[in-house]
Amino acid sequence: MTTQRDLDMVHLRLILVSGKTQDFTFSPNDSATDIAKHVFDNWPAGWEEERVSSPSILRLIFQGRFLHGNVTLGALKLPAGRTTVMHLVARETLPEPNSHGQRNREKTTESNCCLLL
Repeated sequence: MTTQRDLDMVHLRLILVSGKTQDFTFSPNDSATDIAKHVFDNWPAGWEEERVSSPSILRLIFQGRFLHGNVTLGALKLPAGRTTVMHLVARETLPEPNSHGQRNREKTTESNCCLLL
């Protein structure tokens, strides 16, 4: 029997760089840090070769962006009761939010004017 609590949960399929996957279930209130700690504490048997030394270096990537530690699943507006795919990687530090876009803007030499003929 499916309960309301089950319907409110967020199902994640985490993919490692090696291509191995594992499904987990979390509350919409769980943050990226909570998820990393849970995965570290419940490291899947099939992932032994990829085991890391600390949950603090586990990073989630969703839609091409690193999730910073305090971001909750609810803030991402993920569909409850459905499976969402995220990548899980080991990385010591994260880029600053929006730093990639800022670097791109600094490198461009394009102008914002137009030419009318």
